[in-house]
Amino acid sequence: MNDVTGLYTIGQLAQRTGLRARTIRFWSDCGVLPPAQRSGGGYRLYDAEAVARLDLVRTLRDLGLGLDAIQQVLEQRATLSEVADLHVKALDAEIRTLKVRRSVLRVLANRDNSTKEIALINALARLSARERQQIIDDFVDHAFAGVVDEDAALVAGWMRDLPPDLPEDPTSEQIDAWVELAELVGNDNFRQTVRGMVLSGEDDNRLEYGLTLRPSVLEHAGAALSRGIAPESDGARLILRRIVPEDLPAEESAALIRWLDMVAQPRVERYWQLLSILKGHKPSPPAVPAFAWVLAALRAHR
Repeated sequence: MNDVTGLYTIGQLAQRTGLRARTIRFWSDCGVLPPAQRSGGGYRLYDAEAVARLDLVRTLRDLGLGLDAIQQVLEQRATLSEVADLHVKALDAEIRTLKVRRSVLRVLANRDNSTKEIALINALARLSARERQQIIDDFVDHAFAGVVDEDAALVAGWMRDLPPDLPEDPTSEQIDAWVELAELVGNDNFRQTVRGMVLSGEDDNRLEYGLTLRPSVLEHAGAALSRGIAPESDGARLILRRIVPEDLPAEESAALIRWLDMVAQPRVERYWQLLSILKGHKPSPPAVPAFAWVLAALRAHR
């Protein structure tokens, strides 16, 4: 400090604060540390307030705030509380991004992926919640286009029920589930299958029928599967009676066969399982094999 003027050069500020002279010069160039005046030779000079200002700037920089945000605080265009709150939100987003990247790397470490697959997994995992929901909404909109009834609206709502975001620290299973789900709804064959199911069910009570039949199918056909009873065998006939009344009219039996042929779709069931995984739930055991068993038994014995 010059004893006469009470002002500091950049070099003297560096000695007093422990900061590098080039750092102080850069901050001064950016406007966060304006000089009090200049010497006759054009050198920047700083007063005692600049020392306190430097301490604040260094502290805020250590906390990760950018120079633009710091200047807003110093010029009182924003309070430190406001800037800190914004920075906390930015840090939260950055931490979440790093956790997702870590989860993606875990997935890649356990799979032998091609370059194309690696890029796809990374891109899908980093989509925003809105972008992920849009992928699902586009799929559901296509499947239910022009179909208006209460059952269809209910099922469509279930199919849109994607979590608003990936968990803060997603598991490898959840990353895998999201990638598989995105690939599934983008598959033309799958989209046509679901669209066909929706159109085929317009005039029936498929939702009520399915909910009524499901417990019986899982109990009896599931047991038959676990015991290795073939649906074409004589032993299957008795089991089938416990699920579908033997005196069911032929027309209703034919309708049931058509319905079972429509719903016994492994990929459709996989859709629901993937939604469960993304919500952090353990998916229910596969039910399609039991429905397929009933379908085969009906065709063999009715």
